[in-house]
Amino acid sequence: MQKRILILLVALLGLSTARVQAQDPMFSQFYANPLFLNPAMAGTNICPRLAFNFRDQWPSMPGTFLTYAASYDEHFDKIYGGIGVQFWGDRAGEGGILNTYNASVMYSFKVKVSKKFNMRFALQAAFQNKSLDWTKLTFGDMIDPRYGFVYTTNENIGNYINQINTLDFSFGFLGYTPHVYFGFAAKHIATLSLSSSKTPYSFLTGNADGKFYDMLKFTAHVGANFDLKRKSKKETSFGDISISPNFIFEHQLGFNYFNEGLYMKFYPFTLGVWFRHGLIYKYNDFVRDENGTIVRDTLGIPQMQISKAFNTDAIIFMFGLEYNMFKIAYSYDLTVSRLASATTGGSHEVSLQLLLPCPKKRKAIKDLKCPSF
Repeated sequence: MQKRILILLVALLGLSTARVQAQDPMFSQFYANPLFLNPAMAGTNICPRLAFNFRDQWPSMPGTFLTYAASYDEHFDKIYGGIGVQFWGDRAGEGGILNTYNASVMYSFKVKVSKKFNMRFALQAAFQNKSLDWTKLTFGDMIDPRYGFVYTTNENIGNYINQINTLDFSFGFLGYTPHVYFGFAAKHIATLSLSSSKTPYSFLTGNADGKFYDMLKFTAHVGANFDLKRKSKKETSFGDISISPNFIFEHQLGFNYFNEGLYMKFYPFTLGVWFRHGLIYKYNDFVRDENGTIVRDTLGIPQMQISKAFNTDAIIFMFGLEYNMFKIAYSYDLTVSRLASATTGGSHEVSLQLLLPCPKKRKAIKDLKCPSF
């Protein structure tokens, strides 16, 4: 009974089902965090690129999600491709009950298919640490029927596992011409657990049996860039105008997110609008046999009845500014689901990119012409 109360209370503190089940964090400025979108984006700017991202999701609710990321990537002629490194962290729950830290390195190999068509193929290795602060949880034996949470728990939380470490691998590919680009990424295709699998609860692993399984994530994206007004083919000038329609699909843990967006660029300003919606799998009830007994799989996990449900998530508004080597942007996710923005506070996201000059003269390699944010 205490375990059930614990799970309920943690959920009320703001640990959404998607995050508890180890779903990767989500960013709305997709191309301002290129290595997170697809490891094959490493080196696409040719010269060194630094990117910093911060996201505050649902700030009006207790247990808000705070996510931040930093990355570096560059193309190197000697290895015929790009190298990228990235770090991201995610804090969930009131006071940071559940924390995730991820550090990865990636290499993307560039292939020149034709004069106007290039491809990149990437591999990524990541180390991840997920920790749970048991001291910030509330248990059933702490409740007084009249005065609320006034007692000290008898749970022996000092003996509970409070973190797990994993090593996983991902891959991606990218194809692009001067005007059209597309890509695909598969993350967590192989996961190695570096910690004990005997976890007392499912918060750290995302599974009812306490074991860690691969949380495979697929991302597919396609877009185009069209110049409506351009003064020079060699460099971007003030007043140049372009539009860029985009589509991104993400799948992980039974969640399918569709993102349709459009960028309008009037250099040095960029305006963007996206619509995010999804198709989720709802777990309605336990599967039972003719005797009414709950059906379990070979691991003893109860089986659930699953149905599909369409849901709208958010409309994303973005404003970006470029100046010399700097690119900065702000975006706001207006919640349009049953969780009204007045309740969640929407989501705020800020990004900063530093496009550094190449350390020496490089070969005439065309970079990827895609949105910056």
